[in-house]
Formats: sequence, structure tokens, C-alpha cells
Amino acid sequence: MESSNSDKIPSGKVSDYDRKTELKFFDDSKLGVKGLLDAGLTKIPRMFINDQHKTHTNPVSQASPEGVPIIDFKGIDKDAVLRSQIIKKVGEACEKWGFFQVVNHGIPESVLNAMIDGVRGFHEQDDETKKVWYSRDSQTKVRFRSNFDLYKARMANWRDSLSCLMAPDPPRPEQLPAVCRRYSDGILRTSSEIGATLFQLLSEALGLHPNHLKDMGCAESILILGHYYPPCPEPQLTLGTSSHTDPDFFTILLQDKIGGLQVLHEDQWVDVPPIPGALVINMGDLLQLVSNNKFKSIFHRVLAKQVGPRISVACFFRGQRNSTRLYCPIKELLPEGNPPIYRETTINEYLTYYYSKGLDGNSSLPHFKL
Repeated sequence: MESSNSDKIPSGKVSDYDRKTELKFFDDSKLGVKGLLDAGLTKIPRMFINDQHKTHTNPVSQASPEGVPIIDFKGIDKDAVLRSQIIKKVGEACEKWGFFQVVNHGIPESVLNAMIDGVRGFHEQDDETKKVWYSRDSQTKVRFRSNFDLYKARMANWRDSLSCLMAPDPPRPEQLPAVCRRYSDGILRTSSEIGATLFQLLSEALGLHPNHLKDMGCAESILILGHYYPPCPEPQLTLGTSSHTDPDFFTILLQDKIGGLQVLHEDQWVDVPPIPGALVINMGDLLQLVSNNKFKSIFHRVLAKQVGPRISVACFFRGQRNSTRLYCPIKELLPEGNPPIYRETTINEYLTYYYSKGLDGNSSLPHFKL
């Protein structure tokens, strides 16, 4: 993007505002938020000004003694008593927070750092190479874009993303950006391994057989997003990611040291501080649905910052979108006097509804209530 292009996207102070034109110009550049900074922009365009952030509808927790739970997985496969204790902690975290961090999960920190480097490498490569991957075609297995809901949301987020559908049918090497190819096998292997462990623990925490969620097809699809949050010249006016819940069973998030992730707990925004080598786990809407509200899918967001870039890798575990399998509250979790809260739905129906409204600050779950 040439430096003169930054003048064509109006800042928040422009009075004769044409949002449609602004969105189209930004999208047609195929360079995302980073392209704006590379062009020398010093004021954020109006399309990014986030009323959700400005109004502070929920206060920020001030030095709360209680934070997002941190669970140590060391020895989980060697000591039955320890495993039972970990399962209990996982269950408590899922019921109370919907979030927890995992340490000593078995994935070397060098592998995690390589994942971050892979995402950085893609987003910081030359413009012409990167633009080839820019697409809003939902049928494309690997694509680069900024804001999946750009034309639906009330405001855009200060974030670019590389998305890759890694399972059940992973892309061939030639279908991946060259800069990412050497990392793809490691990302799929490590996410699948820790994902399998988590599905077992979550099943047992619900009082079910360890393979129950897996046998329901919950682990059949893995979507990986490599997020890139450039430094923002006016972070007080926008968000890296608006408040939302995730449309999956659970998400594994690897974040770098910049920070900015917050979870809404008891009507207060609580920081999820980066811990070297840790993974952040959060429950998704679909797990809240099948657990009949026992496990919680909690709102979370990412703040924009003047420092950066912030880089994260998110792995979303969900059933196959083209499957006709129906998901509803698990009957073993419905004792007498505890009726199902949600109706049956398919993965495709849920995702279609979720993506149709974008990140509007509201959960999709009420739409599926009985």
C-alpha cells in the first residue's frame, strides 16, 4: 500500500462519513490492518472506532486476588490420584470461569515459539506475496483476511488473520503459504495431541466415559487461526477483538508475551496474563450446549495496544460442518428435574447463525434455546 492511500480512508473526525466506501477500500487493498500502518497512518479510520470499548459497559477488575485458574498437567498420565485431582480442577474451572491456563502440558516451548514465528513470518512477508492469500471465500481452506465479519459488524477490529482448516482433511503443502509449510505438521500434531487429552479430561469432569465427547464427533474438525494485532496509534478507541464467545467445543490459544486478552468474569473484565510455555483453554458455545449449561462459554476480548505486534495462534475444535449429526444436551447429564435447555442443532446450522451476525457482543446460544 502506498503512503498516499492512508489519506483515502477517513479518520474518526471526518463528518461526511461513507462507511460502505471505507470498508470496500480497506478490503480491496488486501493488506489488512498492517497495511494501514505500513502506509504511515497515525489516526485510526472511523470504521475501527469501537463503541463497545468507549462505553465501558463492564468495569475492569482492579488487582483481583482471584485470577483465571492455572492447572499443572505434570504427571497426568503417570499418577491416577493426580489425574483425578486435575480432572476436578478442570471441571471447577469450566463451571466457574469457562477459561483456564495449562502448564507442563508436554509441548516444548521451542515448538510453541516456532508457531508464533510462523504466524509472524506470514503477516510480515512482502505485500504482493501476502495478497495472493487474501480471500473472503468460505470454501477456501487456507486464506488471509482482516475481520471475517467486516461487512456485518458495527465496527472493525484491529486485527489481521490467517485461517487454515487443518482437520479432517489437512491441506497439502502446496496449498499452504511457503513461509508456513515447515510449521504445519507440528501445529497439527501438537494441537491434536493436547486436544485429545482435553476431550478426555472434559468428558471425565462431566462424569462421562473418557471417550464420550470424542465419540460424539466433537474432535473431528480443527480450525487454526494465526492472529496478528499490529500496534495501534489510538488503542483507547478500538479493540483487537470485540467481546464474543467461540462457536466450538473448546479453543486452545497460544499467546505471545504482549498480553491484552481479557475474560468477562462476574461482570468484570479480568486479564489473562501471558505465561511462558502456557496454553489458554476456553470453553465454546457447543460445549455449553451439550453440557446443558454445566460448562460455560464465557465472553472474552482482546485489547488494542500501542506496543506490538501481538501474535496468537488459536485452535478451534468442533464437529464437521458437512455432517448431519445432531447435537443437543447429553442425556446422561439430564437427571429428573433437569430438562434440556437447548434444542437439537447441527454444526452447520450453528456456524451459519454465528457467522451471519458477526461479533455483535451477543451470544448465539439463546437462539437455540427451547
